[in-house]
Amino acid sequence: MDFRKIDLSVSCYGQTRTEKYDIVILPWGATEPHNLHLPYLTDCILPHDVAVDAAHKAGERAGVRCMVMPPVPFGAHNPGQRELPFCIHTRQITRQYILEDIVASLYHQGIRKLLILGGHGGNDFKGMIRDLAIDYPDLLVLSANWFEIVSGKDYFEAEVDDHAGESETSVMMHYHPELVNLAEAGSGEAKPFAVPSLNRKVAWTPRHWDKATKDSGVGDPRKASAEKGKRYVEAVTEKLAELLIDLTRHDLY
Repeated sequence: MDFRKIDLSVSCYGQTRTEKYDIVILPWGATEPHNLHLPYLTDCILPHDVAVDAAHKAGERAGVRCMVMPPVPFGAHNPGQRELPFCIHTRQITRQYILEDIVASLYHQGIRKLLILGGHGGNDFKGMIRDLAIDYPDLLVLSANWFEIVSGKDYFEAEVDDHAGESETSVMMHYHPELVNLAEAGSGEAKPFAVPSLNRKVAWTPRHWDKATKDSGVGDPRKASAEKGKRYVEAVTEKLAELLIDLTRHDLY
């Protein structure tokens, strides 16, 4: 398959103008520090690469025509993150306007299925998608986080693996080993809340990143490996490709 037909970051109008696409995938990440060893754009790079792999599989196996958009690099961040150099926090309404403008453009061009593939746990699209379902009743918008599609418990060793830890580092080592400086990584040590009920998730409030973390990471990345990342990504992209195929073969109800 010519990846210019499925990855807009390398595509051109000569490749897309005669194609009719079944579904568009919109990777959505953030711009933030990832411990001391991963790129600021980790949450953009990983959902994009996972999406391209899944789109390729769905195309090869079932002729599904997907286009993966360039990732949106703006996310929501916790208190204590905005103070870190080049961590860019965007408000919910900003991200809603960005999504609405993307949807309006794609809808005008005939797209009727859109999957938002998240790479940043701080983003939440459910309310936005409900609004879009009212405004565009014949448009199907879905969302998933690539790192939640398959549990990592059978693939990684760390008990705490929340941000720039073993799993993210392993997957980045699989896709882009040249971007990982594991020798520079911090321990990813993090402090829980002093309120026991918050640690038991009876209620939610954002963690203050400057108080909860030492190096901006949550989870020790030092047991990460490209082999672990490859094995995990294979499982994730299998599930995601299956979703893409199902969405083209079946109506919603």
